[in-house]
Amino acid sequence: MRDGAIRALGNLETSISCGQHVFCERPPAHVGTQNRNHTASGSSTSLVRRIASASCLSPVSAARRRCRQELQIHHPSPFLNMEILDIHLARSQISGASTPSGISAVTSYSTEALQRTASEQISQSVLENPFELRYGRRYLRSDMSYPFPCDLAELQRQSLRTLLGIQVFGGPFCNPKFKEKPPKKVLEFGCGTAFWSAMCHDHFVARGHKHIHFVGTDIAPLAPNLQRQGMNWTFFQLDMRRIPMPFKDKEFDLIVFKDLSLVMPLEARSEEILGEAIRILKPGGCIEVLETDHVIRFLASRPPSRSSKPDEQENAVRTATFPIPIGHPFAPAQNKYLQKANKWIEESLHRRRLNPSPTSRIAEMLTQGPDLKNVGYRRIAVPLGELQWERDARHTNPNSGEHESTSSIGSCNTTPIAGSGQNLTPDQLALRQTALMTVLGQIESMEPMLKEASGKNSEEWSLWWAAMMTDLLDPANGGLVGECLEMGAWWATKAGNPDELDEGAVDKSDG
Repeated sequence: MRDGAIRALGNLETSISCGQHVFCERPPAHVGTQNRNHTASGSSTSLVRRIASASCLSPVSAARRRCRQELQIHHPSPFLNMEILDIHLARSQISGASTPSGISAVTSYSTEALQRTASEQISQSVLENPFELRYGRRYLRSDMSYPFPCDLAELQRQSLRTLLGIQVFGGPFCNPKFKEKPPKKVLEFGCGTAFWSAMCHDHFVARGHKHIHFVGTDIAPLAPNLQRQGMNWTFFQLDMRRIPMPFKDKEFDLIVFKDLSLVMPLEARSEEILGEAIRILKPGGCIEVLETDHVIRFLASRPPSRSSKPDEQENAVRTATFPIPIGHPFAPAQNKYLQKANKWIEESLHRRRLNPSPTSRIAEMLTQGPDLKNVGYRRIAVPLGELQWERDARHTNPNSGEHESTSSIGSCNTTPIAGSGQNLTPDQLALRQTALMTVLGQIESMEPMLKEASGKNSEEWSLWWAAMMTDLLDPANGGLVGECLEMGAWWATKAGNPDELDEGAVDKSDG
């Protein structure tokens, strides 16, 4: 798995360093998008002129003006073709009435049509040229509120977060269904560099399953051609918000949503995307959501109770992390710098109608999903440093360096237990340091909007950033006493006959 990670990161760096725009070696398929002829026909142009010649004080013209102004205020974009929008307005006005109720209906219909047309134009433009330079970094040219850049530094941070999750959960996915019987076709929405898909492929190959078909989608073509590494891989460049998607009914065994809370906020649009995922999922197939909160909280009490599942508890002991049971108490971050960062992150994301703590809502979303059953979850707290009670217990136990574990798990008798007062191993310390570095990298990637929320100028922000780094990275300061990164995995199964998963399929696995 480690070789696969190094190889995937190497491919990522090579691809991105070649230029501002990153593409696969084979051109990505622009599925679900069509080249539209935006040249208005003569009849449509005449239609617009006839309406424009009407009195500017007429109720219908006033409604038209309000529609256009509303769109420009709430849906501004340099990609809009206003001539096409005028044609849509004209058509809606011809079919409307001059009565007050008719004018209201025209206004409502026209605004909805304009927004839909604008969204299609923007999506097509972004697919053709997805990147732009802002604040000295590369960002998506999109109408979505996605706050992160798409440059090498941020993509490497995301890959590091993926590796962290694989270590913490003991694998690339948590649904126990596929531990015994692997899926045959996997879809990763918003795959980015496809690092998770590559790691999942390596996970199954190590267990003798070499022919699983992986499919990735993203609005930006960041994924390399993984077929060159012997992987059964297909990439589609598409906007997942545009429904229906170009996939058949009941096509996939496993569909993964990983770190997409800032792409598909928990609202009506997300429910539509979930419904589309259920459509293309086979009966008996599974949806899995992997997500992390964007604000940091404080583990308020002594170590949570042990997991009832031996393999999960064994992994928690090995990594010095804490499974989070339902109702376990958390408190706001105690570190003054993380308190400030949390406040600014919450303000910035709320302005964009995004949830800074998505892990609290995912189980509810899956439970309410049509045709979904057997909802399960795992949540884990990853400390960003040595916990206060670990420090206190170690100071009162002079023999803590001998790593004498009190674990009841026989395979972990030489591994210190998190919170037991024993010195952490180098691997456990490295895992916590990795979690901290991904948190700091996230704050750095969100710098433009956090500066706006904080009201700081560039010089003031630089001073604050330097002070935070000194406080958090120097262990002698003791700046972290219980702050944790909260990671979670949720899964659900589509109702139906599981035997349909194997209908017409041949198991080519070697295991």
